[in-house]
Amino acid sequence: MRWALPSSLSRMFKKEVIKKIINGILVLLSLGAFLLLSARMANISLDFSELYVSRLRFIQGFILTLQISGVSMLVSLLIGTLVATARQSQNTYLRYLAKAYLELIRGTPLLVQIIFFYYVIGTAWSLDQRFVAGVLILSIFEGAYISEIIRGGYISIESKQTEIAKAIGLTKPQTFRYVILPQLSVRVLPALAGQFASVIKDSSLLSTIAVIELMQVTKEITATNFGIYFESYLVLAGMYLLLTFPVSLFSKYLERRLRYDY
Repeated sequence: MRWALPSSLSRMFKKEVIKKIINGILVLLSLGAFLLLSARMANISLDFSELYVSRLRFIQGFILTLQISGVSMLVSLLIGTLVATARQSQNTYLRYLAKAYLELIRGTPLLVQIIFFYYVIGTAWSLDQRFVAGVLILSIFEGAYISEIIRGGYISIESKQTEIAKAIGLTKPQTFRYVILPQLSVRVLPALAGQFASVIKDSSLLSTIAVIELMQVTKEITATNFGIYFESYLVLAGMYLLLTFPVSLFSKYLERRLRYDY
């Protein structure tokens, strides 16, 4: 016999869902009305029909942005893990090196780092592939923040758990696999998912070195047809939301699904 919710709870659940949908639609309509009113007050007439000609370029930029963000997230996760490990190392040199990296990356703007790494470091090492350079620069920047997420999750695990694992005969690799890693995953996954949204947004700055992602595509389109300047950037904003909003929802889902009582 299949289990089912009591009819009263089912009705309450449906009402709550309908209420959320209605309020969501009202919020979207309010924002749309505000934008249209602002455009009218600024004497801007929005016409998106001309953008249809450039649809393929937007799609190509969208795909490249997704590729850059996905690869950068994987590489930055590797960098962040290595830096977090170095911060916890007994080796003084590694700890100081990791700390210097964090202070340098987190203390300077990403735009400055992009220009410096590409035009100075990239030139010195003959790195002329913009996609590869963009991924590396973005990964180095995001890796600093990911390392602190991982390190914070590791520190939050009580030290006595490793002592207990040692007392029952587990080796260090077994302790990491069966005790540390499951808890660490639970604690850092929601934050890592949220960081992915930051990677997507930060990728827009790679237009500085002419990586043909969404922002660069929009700049090129508006440079050749200034008449669709505002429409282009509204479409750009919508496409970034299309990428980041599902990530935000997934991050919140993980927070609820993997909620851990410390």
